Amino acid sequence: MPERGTEITSEELEDWRQRHIGRLFLQAHRDFSGRAITKLRARGHSDLGSTHTALLPHIDLTGTRTTLLAERSGITKQAAGQIAADLERLGYVARAADPSDQRATLVTFTPLGWQFLRDAHEIKREMEAEYADVLGEAGLQMLKDALVSLLQASPHTV
Repeated sequence: MPERGTEITSEELEDWRQRHIGRLFLQAHRDFSGRAITKLRARGHSDLGSTHTALLPHIDLTGTRTTLLAERSGITKQAAGQIAADLERLGYVARAADPSDQRATLVTFTPLGWQFLRDAHEIKREMEAEYADVLGEAGLQMLKDALVSLLQASPHTV
């Protein structure tokens, strides 16, 4: 990007808009998510969509309150509740009153939810191997280290 005050052509501006790091992060995330959902569907999780897979990683193995799922996912409590209800309807989670606070709802994995976790783990391993084929093992590790460094330095990381 040219320095402030210098002329920029519309072609340069468009190139910058398409290739800045935020756009690249977004495109890489969408590619990863889309490929993961395709692989999940091939393993029998055909009812899951991106809204489901955006919430599922935020559920602790011992269960998580809906309010915390909303916070972790960056969505409203109502949206988290609706997605959790849909996941319950699909058989991936169960919702019940939190034993430590009956006013709160605790979301836990069902046997199908645990199968999803196992399948998702294997898919992530497959995808990292695919990335290593492109970047090399050292390149993949460098990418992961760089992403961790950026996230650790961010005041916005949840």
